[in-house]
Amino acid sequence: MKTIVHTDARTVELQERDRPSIADDEVLVEVHSAGVCGSDAHAYVYDSGYEWIQMPRIMGHEYSGRVVEVGDAVSGFGVGDGVVEEPIHECGDCFQCDNGQANVCEDISITGMHRDGGFAEFVTADPDHLHAVPADVPLARAAVTEPTSVATRAVLDRSMTDPGDDVLVEGPGPIGVLVAAVADSLGANVVVSGLGRDAEYRLPLVADLGIETVDVTEADLAARTDAVTDGRGFDVVFDSTGHHSGVGTAVEHVRKGGQVVVVGIPNETSEVRLTEAVRGEVDITTSYGSQWRNFEQALRLMERDAIPVESIADRSFSVDDPSAAFEAFLAGETCKPVFSFS
Repeated sequence: MKTIVHTDARTVELQERDRPSIADDEVLVEVHSAGVCGSDAHAYVYDSGYEWIQMPRIMGHEYSGRVVEVGDAVSGFGVGDGVVEEPIHECGDCFQCDNGQANVCEDISITGMHRDGGFAEFVTADPDHLHAVPADVPLARAAVTEPTSVATRAVLDRSMTDPGDDVLVEGPGPIGVLVAAVADSLGANVVVSGLGRDAEYRLPLVADLGIETVDVTEADLAARTDAVTDGRGFDVVFDSTGHHSGVGTAVEHVRKGGQVVVVGIPNETSEVRLTEAVRGEVDITTSYGSQWRNFEQALRLMERDAIPVESIADRSFSVDDPSAAFEAFLAGETCKPVFSFS
């Protein structure tokens, strides 16, 4: 079978591997589509914090597919079922797991990083971490369920966003675009900010979704904030930049009594002036990964066509040249590359 294998820093290869066999408590999934995540890109270049990944490794944790084989001890799924996987597997034994916080388990295992993943024609999966794809959601669309679940957690569970709120999303990467789309589906007044490198592909993509954008290298974000919010500041600011300056910028543009939600993982130590945030009683919180309910929320939003997944997914890249997708992503020339294995 075809696989995309991470073999060295900034090196991925198309390799032929044997079709995997399953244990009694597993299912075999024929992969339909699989997306490139920001964390995949960080792993690809072997950024600090990803050195623990053992190579060679079949990458990929955002995938959709169809069950083609079921272990003898498996119930709940059958051959032909469309599925997506929750890639972060909790240990089930730590305090966080017992406390209903499995997404921040102390001993997580991530598909495509700790074990071989979904950049392959076939992948084995634990049915406890699978979700059935609704009949009205095409598998091509369902491949974006995992990042959409991250966005649903950030907006629906971790933020105080209400219809009519003024919302700023910093960073038009895949998570930022999906956070903006989920907030927009609630009826929030959303603005997405980006840098000059985002002006060629990502900001126009957001604008095509009917969401306002601002290139902060060409326009004054403070002036746009005043114009959009009548000088109050944004009710909620989502920092999805993954840059250490993002939190500080968010604090500058949120209103008193507002909220900052950090979704992107800062690449360096962040320095934030908290004096004004404390005096304004600004709520600063974080959002990491997702949980079971967030996957279901994402699938239901897709079922209602509330999230324009097809506009966000970029299917122009081939599994035969996987490095092209990673390099384009890192250069900001695309937002969500999705490989087709079907």
